[in-house]
Amino acid sequence: MISYLKGELAEVKENYVVVEVGNIGYEVYLPGSSIMKLPSRGSDIKVYTYLHVREDAIGLFGFLTKDDLEMFKLLITVNGIGPKGALGILSAISADDIRFAVLAEDTKLIAKAPGVGNKTAGKLILELKDKFKLETAFEQRFINQEEQLSGSGIFGKREEAVQALTVLGYSASEALKIVNQVDIKEDMTSEEILKMCLKRV
Repeated sequence: MISYLKGELAEVKENYVVVEVGNIGYEVYLPGSSIMKLPSRGSDIKVYTYLHVREDAIGLFGFLTKDDLEMFKLLITVNGIGPKGALGILSAISADDIRFAVLAEDTKLIAKAPGVGNKTAGKLILELKDKFKLETAFEQRFINQEEQLSGSGIFGKREEAVQALTVLGYSASEALKIVNQVDIKEDMTSEEILKMCLKRV
């Protein structure tokens, strides 16, 4: 089992990245929300991983936080939700929001994820509601917010730039490609980053 990968971010694609560790490139599928938070190519990253083995395929799924990884492991225990489906849910809804949606039995929120209808959302809530407690859900949300604040800066600005480009009419994947070509520094403003992105177009 590969617990995590720590190495250079060699490539960033629409739904996966290549992490180079000891001259070996590992293809790792990531939620779309995590891909938006990645540093620029060539940076060092740590990705928590889950190795999924099937008769006809082996897939490595990665997450920027242990909390996302644990949520992914829970989601794939739900009957009818595979690794790709779980990744799609985590791309659309944060682990925190999934916990609160399950506790509140909010099928509408979970059904917003791609490929998840009301029936699957209901099944997910039924199978996971005993796994969460309101107390621990609030504690985990607080921990995640603290981590986001300490890790904001470049990641936050990258995300803003991607969102700004999608507002201007670019698809999420096009916006991501443009932002990945820009060398973003800590002291840059969001406006400066966006200007540099538009020059690349």
